[in-house]
Amino acid sequence: MLMRGKSVRRWCCLAVLPLAGLVDAGQGSELAARQGIPYPAVIAHRGASFDAPESTAPAYVLARELGADYLELDLQRTRDGVLVAVHDDDLQRTSDVAQRFPERRNSPVSAFTLAELKSLDAGSWFNQAYPERARERFNGQQILTLDEVMDIAQGNSQRRPGLYIETKVPSLFPGIEADLKATLQARGWLDKPGRVVLQSFDRNSLALLHQHMPQVPKVLLLWVGKGGMASASGQTFVESGETDKAAFYARQQPSSKAEFERWLDYAKAAGAIGTGPSAARTAGGAQSYADLVQPWMNRMTHDKGLLVHVYTVDETVDFDKVLAAGVDGIFTNRSGQLLRYFSRSLPLGEAQILDANGY
Repeated sequence: MLMRGKSVRRWCCLAVLPLAGLVDAGQGSELAARQGIPYPAVIAHRGASFDAPESTAPAYVLARELGADYLELDLQRTRDGVLVAVHDDDLQRTSDVAQRFPERRNSPVSAFTLAELKSLDAGSWFNQAYPERARERFNGQQILTLDEVMDIAQGNSQRRPGLYIETKVPSLFPGIEADLKATLQARGWLDKPGRVVLQSFDRNSLALLHQHMPQVPKVLLLWVGKGGMASASGQTFVESGETDKAAFYARQQPSSKAEFERWLDYAKAAGAIGTGPSAARTAGGAQSYADLVQPWMNRMTHDKGLLVHVYTVDETVDFDKVLAAGVDGIFTNRSGQLLRYFSRSLPLGEAQILDANGY
């Protein structure tokens, strides 16, 4: 386990290694140190999204107060040119768009102005989906701009997480990479190594991010299937006729070791310093995919000088598995769970922190 972390964020310091049996642990920690990236990194996936509505203020405030190293967000752009944090291509799952704008319920984020997005309730869905974690103050939470997420990250002088930003469906937002640079630069976020990490599934977007911000660490997200690595099965989930998506993806493998290596080379060619591979969760579920963090995969990645930040892992059994396989950081919906695993947690629990911050 890790020693208890410092309350003040230190970008170039390494954490103590949690498990003696980690694959390539020294190699990964050295790669992270060169980039000013914490090791192993705790990346709050859409904020502390197990305990609060994803990508909203309470989720990001909670992740910050718990001590996450990074607040992760998916970047899209409104019709009037504002950068916002929204994951899905449309707004139906995480807002009341079907009630507010029924004729536009299937429209992409880019079809709405910021004022229209701000009129949506982006929190009530969480209370309905997870009544055991519901809170009255989650009702009416708003979609956040990139600037607002930055404000949250800077809102506690003792705990200042970095930002881990994905360009989401960047082909729909020509020029978003330049827009992102302008915003980060104007706010002074490009001055410290490792304070921002940029990520994308899209190699073209990654190359553009590197062109605009060559000094900022970048990660190529990895996926088996359409738009990603060729699979050994050659089938998509729909083509398979199966009903259990997690079980289907858990069986998927790259078509060959050469195919996996090809994507590592794509990452390096686009200027990346690491990869973001998927994980197969032990319990399955909607965020369980192909196991792309097998020890041989992580060794190959490290040998090419690349870090491994795995998505998205929430349970101790899977923390054990991916760390033993040699990953260097974890995207998680349960920041508190992972920080406790690393003995980096604060005395207060998630519910107490939400209470203390007015949620």
